[in-house]
Amino acid sequence: MTNNTKKTSVLFVCMGNICRSPTAEGVFRTQALAIGLESSLFIDSAGTHAYHVGAEPDTRSQLYAAKRGYDLSHQRARQIKASDFVQFDYLLAMDKDNLALLQAACPPEHQHKLALFMQYASHSAADEVPDPYHGGARGFDVVLDYIEDASQGLIEVLRKK
Repeated sequence: MTNNTKKTSVLFVCMGNICRSPTAEGVFRTQALAIGLESSLFIDSAGTHAYHVGAEPDTRSQLYAAKRGYDLSHQRARQIKASDFVQFDYLLAMDKDNLALLQAACPPEHQHKLALFMQYASHSAADEVPDPYHGGARGFDVVLDYIEDASQGLIEVLRKK
């Protein structure tokens, strides 16, 4: 496969893969589809921990995403695996703790693929997507605000490539 036919692959990563990273996967996929970019992308999400492998995204994540037109219901949690560092072009962590875990597990030749997802945001000064799991409902809206912003920024970067 040549670079012209290879899909750009993006993996969103949080701790358990039931709140932030599946939300990022769903939002980014929907935004990419809306502008006709999805066919050139491979999009997935994973967790650094195996707490929820096989589980649907958190019901609150699904509810708040659905209110904004994003369907997360088909996704199932999985843990990151060694082959992800090879397969994916971008491995984007939701926070610094998960980025550090990725950096510790990633072979040196793939370290350049790791980053914080919020580096692509342009409307928020936050550098992390906060974990809404133990908080109230407002946290899920904040997560969506941040993820929508960073997704737009990432799409702009990919469109220029």
